[in-house]
Amino acid sequence: MALEEYKRKRRFEETPEPPPKVEKKKGNRFVVQKHEATRLHYDFRLEMEGVLKSWAVPKGPSLDPADKRLAMQVEDHPVSYFDFEGNIPEGNYGAGSVMVWDVGTWQPLSPVPVDGKYVPGTEAEAASMLAKGDLKFRLNGKRLKGDFALIKMKGRRPGSKGNEWLMIKKHDDHVVEGYDAGDIDESVLSKRSMDDIAGDARSREWKSDRPAARGKLKAAWLADAIARVEKKKAAQGPRGTQKKKASSKKKA
Repeated sequence: MALEEYKRKRRFEETPEPPPKVEKKKGNRFVVQKHEATRLHYDFRLEMEGVLKSWAVPKGPSLDPADKRLAMQVEDHPVSYFDFEGNIPEGNYGAGSVMVWDVGTWQPLSPVPVDGKYVPGTEAEAASMLAKGDLKFRLNGKRLKGDFALIKMKGRRPGSKGNEWLMIKKHDDHVVEGYDAGDIDESVLSKRSMDDIAGDARSREWKSDRPAARGKLKAAWLADAIARVEKKKAAQGPRGTQKKKASSKKKA
């Protein structure tokens, strides 16, 4: 998928989400964003090919191999969406609160095991696995760790769009039986809960047409915090200068 679909679905004069841009610099980060939209779900995103390849996981990722989580592939997102946390206004696509639930790095795993173990793969192998619908990878996040697989479902049900995948945890040292992402309701960036984010008036009212210095920031709460610091510095500047001048006059 390209970013045309991402752009088509959004009115950037109304939403704080970042505009579409394919990055030339390659990266290997991943993010999970808890999204309280029409239905609560978790957006799992892998930085790949200059964009964030994205899947909506209704029940959230699991560290239990017994859980085969449905993951609906959605439109690619710009890499700048990585740290987006805040509120998408009502009337816009995906309206609701967004929390950065987990962040970290990822690496593809070669589809060919060595001595029965999966070893790091290449970018070319990752692209090939994604195209074939069987992507194996390793996560090193604050919450999600270890080996996983995203497997595209072949059987198409009535009404299916053909975008259904399964996200499955592999057996390794990071397995946690009975894992439930819903037990953790705290942002890894701001330590806020979903209720905190939803109740943040500054975040809720933030619009992308604010001054560029703040508009470049992806998290509205962070934009306001930095604005307050800058305002304080500006206020202190002249006072510091006046003190210096007064001191000079005394010496004279």
